[in-house]
Amino acid sequence: MKATPEHNAKIAKMTFASVYPHYVNKVERKGRTKEELHEVITWLTGFDDTEIQRVIDENLTFVEFFEQAKLHENAHLITGVICGYRIEELENELTQKVRYLDKLVDEIAKGRKMEKILRK
Repeated sequence: MKATPEHNAKIAKMTFASVYPHYVNKVERKGRTKEELHEVITWLTGFDDTEIQRVIDENLTFVEFFEQAKLHENAHLITGVICGYRIEELENELTQKVRYLDKLVDEIAKGRKMEKILRK
């Protein structure tokens, strides 16, 4: 499936704070922890726990979130399908980065080992 300009614009306007509780609920429902969620967010973005909380408190959009992030050098190794989109084929850089994060959260929820999730 190809992401439309409307889809990309919708993602750009979303805030990390609006999605974060859904990430937490998803991983905890599957028996994983908030700490594991933070580990993958830190791996992908370089944000530590304090910075993650700041991003939430400041209600940053995903544009602002990823502008401030230092994307991990192995982020390009995150591939596959999430929400009907093949990550490696997404043309919009922001949409691709958001889907990277979605894919990592999905992998936690599916019980994948952290070494595999963190592309070690």
